[in-house]
Parts: sequence; structure tokens; C-alpha cells
Amino acid sequence: MAVVDHPLVGLGYTAPVAPHDLVRLTDAGASPDHADVAEEVPIALVYNGRPHVVVMGTPADLEDLAVGFTLSEGIVGEAGEIGRVDVVRASHGIELQLAIPEGRAEALQARVRGMVSRTGCGLCGIETINDAVRVPTNVGGALRVQMEALWRAGAQLSAQQELNRATNTIHAAGWSPADGSMPIVREVVGRHNAMDKVIGALLRSGTVPHTGFIVVTSRASYELVQKAAACGVELLAAVSRPTGLAIRFAEAAGVTLVGLLRGRTANVYCGKGRIDLKT
Repeated sequence: MAVVDHPLVGLGYTAPVAPHDLVRLTDAGASPDHADVAEEVPIALVYNGRPHVVVMGTPADLEDLAVGFTLSEGIVGEAGEIGRVDVVRASHGIELQLAIPEGRAEALQARVRGMVSRTGCGLCGIETINDAVRVPTNVGGALRVQMEALWRAGAQLSAQQELNRATNTIHAAGWSPADGSMPIVREVVGRHNAMDKVIGALLRSGTVPHTGFIVVTSRASYELVQKAAACGVELLAAVSRPTGLAIRFAEAAGVTLVGLLRGRTANVYCGKGRIDLKT
């Protein structure tokens, strides 16, 4: 495949953040300045040579995105079904080329969605409501978390957002074991992709997702609850509020849903039994 510079995308997308000159306007007038800007590129997921979907995302941790998206979207049932992940730079962006069992590929074609999604969109182009709003997987009930672990995980996620500190435009998601230590953090312009990258990182490292919990910097949307439940994660915490549908999804899946995790305060919307509420 010939790599030809695209007039809008270009080939300067290998770094997730790049400096950019600008003019700063204040009451004192206009002055030249510069700032780090988050990069955004089209990323195509291709299964057995067949294009499936295009997302706009940050060009980092792309193998994690490929594996996490493929599992959380129900394209395969387990990570072991993914035979190969190739990251290929093309004139239009980046292709993530995956090899999966042919039966899975044929099932995927039956619900194919040809579209370009907006930043972080996990739904644009879905053809039926049933495809978009999948019945959530019911999770187990082994996880127990102390409040101090929630506070620690929230602080750790904030501390590890290097790209967002430079740009103030990037979402993050992180996975923590029950102690709140947060060993896995991924940043990306799209909140759905941040979750997918964390799931992919867990699976690629052989970490069992349900032994810990996930914290996200965005609102707790029902899609994020859906993705967490699909991988057996029992607790999802967000720095913003959930939607009503997210709460109903969490209740149906048995997921503990925490919102407004900020500093040393939070709201638990359902599943409080997993959290040690002792002061």
C-alpha cells in the first residue's frame, strides 16, 4: 500500500501530542504563543481484510484499542480468538488489521456498519436499537473495595494524565486492583476508546479484569457500563455523573456504579454492597 500524504490528515500523527503556534487574545490585545495540541486521526478496524468501522482517536496504544474494541463490542468472545493485530499506516490514517475466526467475521458482516464516527463515538452508524443497546452481561460479586481505595484510585488517575495536562482535551480511563494503586492508565480523545484501550491492555497483559475496578474521567454513560460488564468488571467509577440509562444498565448487570468521584467524595448510584462504607 502506497503511503501518500493526505491534505487534511497528513503523516505527522505518530505522536499523540504536538506543539502548535497560535495567537492568544486577551483584554490587553493579541500576542503570538504556542500550546500542545492533542492529535486526532481516523483509525480503521479491519477484520480478515474487511473494513468494519472507523473511529477518530489518539495515535497511541493502538494494539490495546484493537483488542479492547474487538472484545467489548462482542466481535469475539475472548482475546485468544484474535490471531493477529497489525498497525498499518495508510494515506488516510491508520488501519488496525486483525485476524479472527472466519465464523466471527461472517457474523460481523451481518451487522456491518459503514461509517465514520465522531470523536469518541461508539454508536454512530449502528443500524438497529438492538445492536446499540445490547443486554448487559451480569457480573460476579467477589470484589470488595474500601472508600480509601476509591480516593487513592481517583488521585492516581489524575496524576498519570500526562497528555491531558499538556492539552486539557483528553479523556482517561484506568484500571485498579482493589487497593486503588492504578497500574494501567490510558489517555485518548474519545472516552469510549479510553475504556477500550484499558480493556485491551488488561487482556494483553493477562490481567483478570474482574479482580479490580475501572475509573474514567468522563460521565458514566451506558456504553461504558456495557463495556465494563462485557469484561466482567464489577465496579465503574466516574468523575462526572451517570445517565439514567447507565444506572439502569448497571443495576441490570449487577455493576457498582460510582459518580462524582472527586477528591475524597463520591456518589454511589447502585451496588453499594461492594464498598466498605465504614468511616
